Amino acid sequence: MSQTANAPQGPASGPRILYRQARARDAADQAEVFHHAVMQGAMARYSVAEREAWAGALPRDASAWAARQALYTTLVATCDGRCVGFLELDIPRGRIETLYVWPSLARRGIGATLLIHAERLLREHGIARVTIEASLVLAEALARRGWREVGEEWVERGGERLCRKRFEKPLALLET
Repeated sequence: MSQTANAPQGPASGPRILYRQARARDAADQAEVFHHAVMQGAMARYSVAEREAWAGALPRDASAWAARQALYTTLVATCDGRCVGFLELDIPRGRIETLYVWPSLARRGIGATLLIHAERLLREHGIARVTIEASLVLAEALARRGWREVGEEWVERGGERLCRKRFEKPLALLET
C-alpha cells in the first residue's frame, strides 16, 4: 500500500505524505496523534471536559497502541517517517474503528485518503458495506463524501456523555 499523496510536492504544496500499514514503531506517534486530534482538533465541537474524558479513554502509551495494531488492521499516513494520521479497521465486521489526523494537517485530504485505502481493503475482502461511529468533527466530512447517516448515539467516557453519529456506505465490490 505504500503510496504517496497524488498532489504535486514542493514547498508550496505542503509535506509529502506516504500511506502504509502500521508498524510497531508507529504506536508512540499514534498515541500522540490521538491525544492531539481530540484535545485540539475537536475543540469546536466538544467541551474541555468532554475532550479530556475522550482523550483519557485510551492510554497515551505506545504499548497500548501497539496492542491495538494486533486487534485491527491499522493504516497510517506518514510524513518524514512519523505517523501523522491513522485509521483502525475491523475487516471482518466491515467497520472503521478509529480515524485521527494530526490537527495542523487536518482538512488536507489525509483522512479521506486513509478512508479510500480502507474501502479498497474491505472490497478486496468481499465486504459490501462499511460502517463507522464518527465524532461530530468527522461526521460533517463523511456526509460531504457520500456516507449516509443512520443514527446518533451517546457514549460515556470518563463520566462525560459524548455525542457521535453512525454512518454507513455501500461498497461496490471488485469484479473478479
